[in-house]
Formats: sequence, C-alpha cells, structure tokens
Amino acid sequence: MSKAMQIRTCLGCSARAPQRALLRLALDATGAAVPDPGRRAGGRGGYLHRDTLCWERFATRKGPVRSLRRTLSRSERQAVVARLQGDSEL
Repeated sequence: MSKAMQIRTCLGCSARAPQRALLRLALDATGAAVPDPGRRAGGRGGYLHRDTLCWERFATRKGPVRSLRRTLSRSERQAVVARLQGDSEL
C-alpha cells in the first residue's frame, strides 16, 4: 500500500499542491513568521510556492492566516518576503 501524498494550500495563490513542492513558514519564539525550509520547526505552519509571484501575493494580502492561527500585518508579511528573497538556499 502506498503512502498518501500530503496536499497543502499556498498562502499566496491559494492553489493546492503536494507538500514537498512548497516552502514552509513557521512562527518562531517571538511569534514572527520565518521560513522553515527543513520543515523542522515545531508548531503550526503555512506553505508558499517557491515562486516570487506567490510571495508578492502573500505580501499584499490582508487578514488572518488560518494555518498559523494569527493575523500578520503587511509589514510582517513583507519582512517574510524580504527574507525569502535574500536567502539563496530557498
């Protein structure tokens, strides 16, 4: 019997994709959203495609992020995107 593929929804474009095709975001100890490329951070997480268009859409959205059970301000979202763009390993 094969293992079921885990499907997640992108926080930027809202498209569904296999978990392995997406980049995970998690909350750090201070409550800030940070990239979690190794998927090792504890707690709740959200997912983004590894595409700058999805990152830009995520940065401009308003309201709560259900997967993180938290509302991220525009500045917090833009900080996440800046961090993603500055990290060459992603």
